[in-house]
Amino acid sequence: MEGASSSLLDAEAVADLVLLDPLAEESLVQTLQERFRRRDIYTYIGNVVISVNPYQSLPIYTPEKVEEYRNCSFFAVNPHIYAIADDAYRSLRDRDRDQCILITGESGAGKTEASKLVMSYVAAVSSKGEEVNKVKEQLLQSNPVLEAFGNAKTVRNDNSSRFGKYMDIEFDFKGEPLGGVISNYLLEKSRIVRHVKGERNFHIFYQLLAGASPQLLQQLKLRQDCGHYGYLSREGSNLPGMDDAANFHAMQDAMRVIGFSPAEVTELLQVTAVVLKLGNVQLSSSFQASGMEACSITEPRELREICELIGLEPGALERALCSRTVKARDETVLTTLSVPQGYYGRDALAKNIYSRLFDWLVNRINASIQVKSDKQRKVMGVLDIYGFEIFQDNSFEQFIINYCNEKLQQIFILMTLKEEQEEYVREGIQWTPVEFFDNSIICNLIENSTTGILAMLDEECLRPGVVNEDTFLTKLNQLLATHKHYESKETQNARRVTDTSLPPRCFRIHHYAGKVTYNVSGFIEKNNDLLFRDLSQAMWAARHALLRSLFPEGDPQKVSLKLPPTAGSQFKSSVAMLMKNLYSKNPNYIRCIKPNDTKAAMVFTPELVLAQVRYLGLMENVRVRRAGYAFRQPYGPFLQRYKMLNARTWPRWHGGDRQGAEVLLAGLVFPAEELAFGRTKIFIRSPRTLFDLERRRQERVAQLATLIQKTFRGWRCRTQYQLMRKSQILISAWFRGHRQKNRYKQMKRSALILQAYARGWKARRTYRKYFRSNASACLANFIYRRLVQRYLVGLAKNLPPLSVTDRTWPPAPYRFLSDANQELRNIFYHWKCKKYRDQLPASRRAQLQARLCASELFKDKKTLYPKSLQQPFRGEYLGLKQNPKYQKLHAVAKDKLVMADAVRKVNRANGKTVPRLLLLTTEHLVLADPKAAQPKTVLSLSDIRGVSVTRFSDGFLALHLKEVSTVGAKGDFLLVSDHLIELVTRLHQTLEATTGQALPLHITDRFSTRFPKGDVSITVVESPKAGTNGPVCKKKGSNKMEVLVH
Repeated sequence: MEGASSSLLDAEAVADLVLLDPLAEESLVQTLQERFRRRDIYTYIGNVVISVNPYQSLPIYTPEKVEEYRNCSFFAVNPHIYAIADDAYRSLRDRDRDQCILITGESGAGKTEASKLVMSYVAAVSSKGEEVNKVKEQLLQSNPVLEAFGNAKTVRNDNSSRFGKYMDIEFDFKGEPLGGVISNYLLEKSRIVRHVKGERNFHIFYQLLAGASPQLLQQLKLRQDCGHYGYLSREGSNLPGMDDAANFHAMQDAMRVIGFSPAEVTELLQVTAVVLKLGNVQLSSSFQASGMEACSITEPRELREICELIGLEPGALERALCSRTVKARDETVLTTLSVPQGYYGRDALAKNIYSRLFDWLVNRINASIQVKSDKQRKVMGVLDIYGFEIFQDNSFEQFIINYCNEKLQQIFILMTLKEEQEEYVREGIQWTPVEFFDNSIICNLIENSTTGILAMLDEECLRPGVVNEDTFLTKLNQLLATHKHYESKETQNARRVTDTSLPPRCFRIHHYAGKVTYNVSGFIEKNNDLLFRDLSQAMWAARHALLRSLFPEGDPQKVSLKLPPTAGSQFKSSVAMLMKNLYSKNPNYIRCIKPNDTKAAMVFTPELVLAQVRYLGLMENVRVRRAGYAFRQPYGPFLQRYKMLNARTWPRWHGGDRQGAEVLLAGLVFPAEELAFGRTKIFIRSPRTLFDLERRRQERVAQLATLIQKTFRGWRCRTQYQLMRKSQILISAWFRGHRQKNRYKQMKRSALILQAYARGWKARRTYRKYFRSNASACLANFIYRRLVQRYLVGLAKNLPPLSVTDRTWPPAPYRFLSDANQELRNIFYHWKCKKYRDQLPASRRAQLQARLCASELFKDKKTLYPKSLQQPFRGEYLGLKQNPKYQKLHAVAKDKLVMADAVRKVNRANGKTVPRLLLLTTEHLVLADPKAAQPKTVLSLSDIRGVSVTRFSDGFLALHLKEVSTVGAKGDFLLVSDHLIELVTRLHQTLEATTGQALPLHITDRFSTRFPKGDVSITVVESPKAGTNGPVCKKKGSNKMEVLVH
């Protein structure tokens, strides 16, 4: 707040022009230039914000800036557009006062950007929520759509709004946006058919041609070349810094957000394409048999494509363009048109289609964003409209625009004076009438219903007979000859005034912002704004729903001979409604200024700015605002800022704020007429007094700063001295303590030495007294115990690691301890192994037990055993649970499965092998057919009497069965397994766990087996003839079998 106040009272670049001293046009422009140089583009006139367009992006619109201005006092922060937006929003939300923000300025001054900033700030500070965010997004997305259809490049501005826009944003009682309503004024539809060199038509045409897909262009019967179309600028279709294609896609996205359906967007673009193609309809002259001139279509292709787009017969449109139906009483006469008349009708049709399409677009957006409920609402209006215009050649459009600005100036003066008067009454200060220029005489000159210029223009347009601008100007000269704000060549001649700057066929009005000369050429035509009835009826006859809805007067059932209202009367009614709307709200003003004509960044042209200062009436604004008292401030902030100027109020005042301000100013000796004390505010008449007050404050602040520095330096020195003294005391205390501790340690060592000598002397005396013949045994036992004690303590400190693979052990230091050392080594190793086993999980313990069992059975007995050490014992090799084919086998095993593997059974008749599935459970051993997955042989574990294997690295085994078993009659089984070691080990463990008996295992090269036909002697031979796939069994007679293994 301190920085903001300093900015407001900076004499070189005062932030509030009400405080400008001396007040003159030159000093006002100089102040704006100095602030602009400092990149302060915003300046106040009271609660009016002046915005100077920098033509570049500045870092003053960040989210941090939004938070800085949120809920802040208007004059407590530096001038900014966010300040006026926040003040208006809080007045609406907290005080239930409807607001309106009036944004004015000439083309290129930044009005459109200012309105966007206001809307974006309100969207940022209002509440959040899904529905609220949707409404905010729709309100913000209306800008790209309206800019595409209503903005164009001019010589002054690359994105100039060619229409006036007023948006009412509606809020609920909590300040959350509910929706809005948009009103548009005076679209510059003449730009459709003609614009000056260096300018462009409306953006939508260039965006459509640049951004539409080839399919859409083909559907709309358009080419991408802008030079093909007569209504577009052939020399400057591409605009630097503006991407038409990207803007077209942004506009389509905005339409989707607002709620346009795809069909509506298509119809909208079709009508746009029709307007564009109308400019390519060319007419040629011909003569009828009667000798009258007529016109016809030169190239029917464009006409035919237009008719295909709107669903109309080409002949109907050609007749409407080349002829005209005239009704006189009961007769209807068809007259042909000349080529100039035909082109006039074509251009009038294009202008009317586009103008009505723009009105439809605004209404369609309103249908999406307007509030549907009937709840009580608060309203904030944002007006973005043309500023005052003075060109070299001023026509009907400038006349209408300047009339609107006269009305806005009138409401500004009246509302500002009313606000000033209300504040004076509220504060109990006498109100003195303020002299100012009342422009109601100019407004009456233009809008008077009988003698006003607009009324006489309408009367001239309706008068029968020959009507032209000369008769209109003659009537103005007759009726307004004595009016002091009107003059023309004829009135000057009558007053014998010579003025070469006023040409004939012109009249001049003395506006509040200066004199403007208007050329009456085109006034009648532009005010009439006529469209031939034949063209309206042709449009109504089209099958295109949107285009048909734009021309309701074309319905033959509703034909009316009554002339439509003129453009001037329509605009006058719109302005009257706008003024009524603005009068019902609390106004807030943003005056936009263009600093240069070249759109160069941070370039300030004083002459151009001075002209706009006059057009905007800023000097008048300042005079009205500072009439009476130029500065006012609540007592509290005033006392807080200046209380150091009086010893009675410094450093703190214990009474009321008003009494403190009175005591403060009484000691400063200001003239009584310079001050006034209101109920809540202090009023200062002259800015010079305020600046004198600020100068004294700066001097006093410098003195106080010196005093604070002096006091701080003294405090810092005293604090440093006290810290050093405290440190010295602490160091001394520690040193004395350290010295005493060392002295005590020395005394303790001396006492211990004396005690040791005394105890030694005493022990020697006792020893000499009681020494006998058993002294050597006592000494030996004592030494022995000390050596054992030292050994055990050393062993406790140097125990080996707890790893079971580590068999290291420290050697015995003495020979007599060797046996004890070996015994302790065994005890420690067994304890270490037991601790390791206790830590093992059940699965790992079972696996190690199986490995141990395999080691006991096969180690150093069978060559295959070392190879099996690298293979883990998995147990289940068939995947019974995963393979649905083995569901029956899985059911047989249930939860008792120990091992499942694929083996090969040796045929006892011929020695060949067949595959089998082996399932070992806790009760049975099952052999199954792998194809059918059905058990073929089920053996009880109690029926197994032994197993024979070879000593080689093969997987051959013989399973010996008891003769009394159920399957014992079939004889023993010969099997070949790839997991022989695991199979025999698990069979041994299972049999031992089930029966309590170990499995008899024979590891030999010769063994006997029992077959159904008798015993067979099997001899196992290691031979290279055996393949790597397994043993080869050969029958040698009826009682012998030879098995070749690799």
